Amino acid sequence: MAESAPQPRQGRNVAELSVSELAFALKRTIEDSYGHVRLRGEIFGYRGPHSSGHCYFSLKDDKAKIDAVVWKGIFNGLRFKPEEGMEVVVTGKVTTYPGSSKYQIVIESLEPAGAGALMALLEERKKKLSAEGLFDDKRKRPIPFLPRVVGIITSPTGAVIRDMLAGFTERFPTHVVVWPVRVQGETSAREVANAINGFNALPADGRLPRPDVLIVARGGGSLEDLWGFNEEVVVRAAAASRIPLISAVGHETDWTLIDLASDARAPTPTKAAEWAVPKKSDLMQRVADQSARLALTIRRLLENERRHLTTLARALPRPADLVALPRQRFDAAAGRLPRALAASTQAHGTRLARLSGRLAPQLVRQRIVRARDRIDALGRFANQALARVREVRRSRLDRVGDRLKPQTLIAEVGRGAQRTGELGDRLKAAMAGRTASLRRALDAEAKMLVSLSHKSVLARGFALVRDEGGQMIRSVSAIGDGQRLELELADGRRHARAEGGGASPMPPSAPPKPRGPSGDRGAGGQGRLL
Repeated sequence: MAESAPQPRQGRNVAELSVSELAFALKRTIEDSYGHVRLRGEIFGYRGPHSSGHCYFSLKDDKAKIDAVVWKGIFNGLRFKPEEGMEVVVTGKVTTYPGSSKYQIVIESLEPAGAGALMALLEERKKKLSAEGLFDDKRKRPIPFLPRVVGIITSPTGAVIRDMLAGFTERFPTHVVVWPVRVQGETSAREVANAINGFNALPADGRLPRPDVLIVARGGGSLEDLWGFNEEVVVRAAAASRIPLISAVGHETDWTLIDLASDARAPTPTKAAEWAVPKKSDLMQRVADQSARLALTIRRLLENERRHLTTLARALPRPADLVALPRQRFDAAAGRLPRALAASTQAHGTRLARLSGRLAPQLVRQRIVRARDRIDALGRFANQALARVREVRRSRLDRVGDRLKPQTLIAEVGRGAQRTGELGDRLKAAMAGRTASLRRALDAEAKMLVSLSHKSVLARGFALVRDEGGQMIRSVSAIGDGQRLELELADGRRHARAEGGGASPMPPSAPPKPRGPSGDRGAGGQGRLL
């Protein structure tokens, strides 16, 4: 039976598409159909920003899930950062990812889904930061009593800064430095944190004075309006501030996380200004009261000291009684002094008379004459000794000069040359004799080597048998049947093979039997070598 012709495949005329063409066509269709959408769902699989700065996670509800991506530039500007399990409302563009054939949403804005979600996020963040110890009372510092410079972080255009400056003017005029920031919006948290860190970075003796206390102030508002003061960057900057910080955010009923991390929390910005500096009139009244109390205390102290001094003065003796006994001892000593001076003068005069007899001019002249005679004798002795030394040195110099005459040196050189020639002749004779003696010993050793060499033995008709490895064979028992052997004779080497029966040692006294023409030994079982 003949085979039927192949039928054309259905759809064979449809144009072929590559995988990339189909993927990008679907991508354009989805993007053109949906564009921007708002989705509500729970964040799932969030692990923080990728090393590239982008964020990847999913949004899900009870029936479906969609992948989501937040590019780096959008993520840095988000007012609320995504967190695992957080219910959010996002706005973005639906698209596809051709690399894995799945659709996703590229998020452009993100916010919690209602006030309940914000409160839940706030409580969770509060527990996290509290566990790190940022809210501990041990970390809080006291507010200085009278700061020289006050730093205020707030909006420069609101009513808050005007109320605070008015409060400073009314209570105690002081130097105020304002760091302008946004107190609401996506960048407010970063600006407030940078302001706190900037004040702390100021040098103590710089051109711009470093504040002694900081105030972060803002008026009241909703939870969303005050959310910038709940961000971690603001809380951590407040906790790390080395300058005491007063938080004055919102009204008395409002609270934010910066209130817990600051050193003091004021119910209103105006109250923060009152807490930062004391009231000048109160200080003046207090100083006046303290001055009056100090003057009264000093008067009472002086009166007490005066009464005490009077009491002590009554117990002291009279000055005349104190100096009476020393005066009496002084008068007694003054009465003994003339007699003591006279006796001392007489004793010294007697001693002087004795010494003056020993110091007569005749005795001094005699000692001078004896010393002069001794010096003359020593001079004559020194001249004689110098003359003898000079004669000895001159005679030694003459002898040395005689030895250094040219004729003497020439004679010494001639004798040295003659002795050198004699020694050279003796050295040549000794070397010739030694060489002849060594040559005779070497000839004797060579003759001994020749006589002891195996070559002489081989020359007498013997042969040296070795195996294939070149090892010398000393016994017939070491030769196997058919083994290849090497025979060394006096004039060369030849190879042979062993044949015959087992080894049978020859009696020592039996003479060797004559060999046949073919080299066989005859009957005896010694075998033959080929």
